[in-house]
Amino acid sequence: MAHGSRHFDVLAPRSKFYHGPFGRLCPDLDPWVPEGVADCDLDKFLLDIANDLMVETPGKKPGEIAGDDQLRDDLEDQFASNIPAGYTYFGQFIDHDITFDPASSLMRQNDPNGLVNFRTPRFDLDNVYGAGPDDQPYLYDQNDKAKMAIGKVKGNPDLPDLPRFQKRALIGDMRNDENSIVSQLQLAFLLAHNTLVDRARKQHPSANTGELFDMARKSLRWLYQYIVWNDFVRRIAVDEVQKCALQLVDTCDGRKKWECGLDDVFKWKHQPFMPVEFSVAAYRFGHSMVRNEYQTNNPFRGFGQFAPIFDNTGPADPDDLRGFRPMKPENSVQWDWFLPMTCSRGPFPQMARKVDTKLANSLAFLHEGPAGDAMNVLAFRNLKRGISFGLPSGTSIAKKYCLKPLKLKKGEPDSLWYYILREAQGNGGNTMGRVGSTIVCAVFAGLLKGDPKSWLNIDPCWTPKDDPLLNAGKRKDNRDDKAWTLASIIRLANVKADGVGFDAPNL
Repeated sequence: MAHGSRHFDVLAPRSKFYHGPFGRLCPDLDPWVPEGVADCDLDKFLLDIANDLMVETPGKKPGEIAGDDQLRDDLEDQFASNIPAGYTYFGQFIDHDITFDPASSLMRQNDPNGLVNFRTPRFDLDNVYGAGPDDQPYLYDQNDKAKMAIGKVKGNPDLPDLPRFQKRALIGDMRNDENSIVSQLQLAFLLAHNTLVDRARKQHPSANTGELFDMARKSLRWLYQYIVWNDFVRRIAVDEVQKCALQLVDTCDGRKKWECGLDDVFKWKHQPFMPVEFSVAAYRFGHSMVRNEYQTNNPFRGFGQFAPIFDNTGPADPDDLRGFRPMKPENSVQWDWFLPMTCSRGPFPQMARKVDTKLANSLAFLHEGPAGDAMNVLAFRNLKRGISFGLPSGTSIAKKYCLKPLKLKKGEPDSLWYYILREAQGNGGNTMGRVGSTIVCAVFAGLLKGDPKSWLNIDPCWTPKDDPLLNAGKRKDNRDDKAWTLASIIRLANVKADGVGFDAPNL
């Protein structure tokens, strides 16, 4: 029995000979559908799973959690992972770089099969640079076209914001303004690029604008790629799988080259494609890491004061962290509260929620459509999309990879997305399990290897400590490659110590 629309098969057919922007890791496996559920009952079946099995605190609206300090503490004890909260939104930022799927956004309700314009799947920061200064000049500083345009917070001109026109951000991907945290991460990348332009100009005073831009972009792209693989993926995947997926090996003639150890999982011919098992299921593990609320900064909101991630009480909440509006000082991100830095103290950084089957209550009350609309429940939306895209079951993929399948309890769905969360839950919730790690690591490694301009292909033995622009700052501890993490982007951004971060020497 086939449930839901299946016209996506036109874009990602099951033929092993198909090569295009979309594809499948397991075209030979049958789609998963819940047994004994008629088409007319499917939505209710999935909504019941979402509401009964996939909510952190069943029966509670997010506003009720926000007003109960004891409940907040209990949730922290029960659901907090060892992954700093900033990586939740770095994962979202990465998604927006390698995919162009508006329906994947937490705050978007779209046709679940409506993926027609698909970004080239590369870690190339086109969500930052757009089509470049010639084709999208409004993204760039008109007084120095090698730099990105930067805006100011209204009423507090010392605080930077994304450049805006009629309150909407002028950036390479609008989805990077959908909440205050990813918005500030986008801003950090813009500022980091501008820092690298200044360094390039100092080191190469005769270089023209285009050359300065290219030098800064290359350094930032390669640092970003390095951090994606050596910091982000290492935190969220099983260590053995991450190490196996991408290896710098010696050749028989004394050279070195990168090899993808999981190329039996993710193969491509002329250029990488985006597998739907990854984009519709495995990479959505990050939805379970979202917290209901966050402490944002000390100067403007204050220690111990929490802001809900999304409007969750009805009408738009001026204090929530929803985006697509100018930044408020209260919502600006103090990064040592979100990432581990040398200046982090006390209860900081805040930690992401565990990777498990329980989603924050805020994600069951998105308020994107009319009251009672099932599409306001993110877990329902993800489950339904998996069926619409004809994804195989988690059990069948585990068997294909010769991994021991989970023993799902009665009533638990074998949806691939749910299975990956359930597997991570059995793994302690601090990383994905084997199936999730295999899919994510195989795809990330394949995308890096498939990008002809990545450091893996241009300069395989490169590390950030070899880059003269990256090492031109005051700090010396980044001589150790292990010190290059997401916090390095914040250091490059040189954000000030009055609410959006800290001066570079203090990080």
